[in-house]
This record gives sequence, structure tokens and C-alpha cells, in this order.
Amino acid sequence: MQAKRILGIDPGSRITGFGLVSSVDRTKAPTWITSGHWSLKQEEMGERLSQLYFSVHHFITEFKPTEIAIERVFVHKNAQSALKLGQARGVAIAAAVAHQLPIYEYAPKQIKQAVVGSGNGMKAQVQHMVKFLLRLTENPQADEADALAIAICHLHSHQPWGIP
Repeated sequence: MQAKRILGIDPGSRITGFGLVSSVDRTKAPTWITSGHWSLKQEEMGERLSQLYFSVHHFITEFKPTEIAIERVFVHKNAQSALKLGQARGVAIAAAVAHQLPIYEYAPKQIKQAVVGSGNGMKAQVQHMVKFLLRLTENPQADEADALAIAICHLHSHQPWGIP
């Protein structure tokens, strides 16, 4: 059986977290491959979106994930922030589509439930559980941890392996 390589993406208009994990069998713990974040430093939103697109594109070209898992947009209080988040999310999805990769979306509560055991888990709890589940030596940065949590959520939530 071929290993799945899941790229989790936590989109943001200034910082986008990414995490790549691998698993041959969903009954076994996933293996951490790489993770981090892309800092989008340009002032103009269009330039940040361009940088994000090419960052995702180059990452996919280099690391060859087999599936993409991404967080769904949610509106909390600020509609303008949600709009910018949605634009960043759309650009990351466009880069994945350009590589013809399947894309799966998960709600924030679903991600926290899969990793922490509660849909209301705090950021520190997500970081701690990602460290524990992937056997990392230290807590990952917050956006990186969220991206890894999205990938882990996908491994636990997606249809059983071998079933289309």
C-alpha cells in the first residue's frame, strides 16, 4: 500500500502555516515530514497572494503531497478579516488544483475535536497534542501546529483507506 502524504494548510493573509505528514495505514501514528509557515511580508494584498500561490506551488512540486487538507473559512467578528482569509485560502486551493490534487476542507471545531478531543480546544492544547501525536521534540509554532492538526484531522476523518 502506498503512503498518503497529506499537506495541511492553515491559510492566513500574513502568515500561512503548512504541515506535511505521511501515513501508510490510518491505524498507525502519522509520520512528520516537514512543517513551518510562509510569512507574507509585502504590503499589497495582491503581492502577498502571489507570494502565497508560488510558495504553495513550489512546496507541492518539491514534496509531492498526495492530498491537501485545508481549514474552512469562518466569520467570527471581522468580515474584512474573513474576506482576506478567504482570498488566501482560495489562492492556496488554486495552487493545489493546478497540480490536480484532491482537496478536503475541515471546520476549525472539527480539527480541534480530532486532535484535542474537544471542539473548543485552545491553541496551546493543539500545539501540545500535535507535538505528542507526531513525536516532535518541541511544540511547533501556532500556525504550523494548526496546519499539522488539519493534516492529522484529515487522516482521522477521511473515508477508510481503499474505499473511493
